[in-house]
Amino acid sequence: MENILEVKNLCKSYGRKNVLNDISFTIAPGKIVGLLAPNGEGKTTLIKLIAGLITQNSGSITVCGKRIGRESKAIVSYMADRNVFADLTKVKEAIDNYEYFFADFDREKAERFIKQTSISLNDRVGKLSKGKTELLYMMLTLSRKAGLYVLDEPLANVDPAKREYIINTMLKEFNEDSSILISTHLIADVENVLDEVIILSNNKLLIHDTADNIRETNNCSLNEFFKKTFAVNFDV
Repeated sequence: MENILEVKNLCKSYGRKNVLNDISFTIAPGKIVGLLAPNGEGKTTLIKLIAGLITQNSGSITVCGKRIGRESKAIVSYMADRNVFADLTKVKEAIDNYEYFFADFDREKAERFIKQTSISLNDRVGKLSKGKTELLYMMLTLSRKAGLYVLDEPLANVDPAKREYIINTMLKEFNEDSSILISTHLIADVENVLDEVIILSNNKLLIHDTADNIRETNNCSLNEFFKKTFAVNFDV
């Protein structure tokens, strides 16, 4: 089976600022992959390139063999980092919109996810807390039958109890022919479900390896490895 995602020699800059420099990696089907990096090292830029929101300067990206464009967007389920609905929109109307715009949207799954939370179908999106808003978008994103799910800091404002629900229930309930790419700073919360890890440093690919191999080789958790790798020296 072909790779879900292939990134080859990818470069992206904004004016004179180089954000991504010659990035190459592949993601096979059935993988949950963590995208890790300190702030400003290109995680969000890479996510937006894969989602087709911006274009690279050079290199290529393919999703299920399709170059980024209309066909790839139909099989990439991207979790928006902002509210795309009007404040007065009800949750059930948000579901209606996803069902209308995305042919692969599974309404039954979305409603089942929501029933397991404290969110009501009649809640107004604008009245939800930041955590509940993130949870709603996570549920909508993962309710598509996509080839690739792309999540940019999806758990930042979600309380620990809901994080556990997302990780143990939602992230594990996806098609084995699909994959998830999740960018997060909350490594300790998600590392037990990660199959592979991609780490960016100095705008380049530093590591792409299995989570187990990184732990075994370095005799520590992914969270500890990340902290050691990017330790900050405050001595003056």
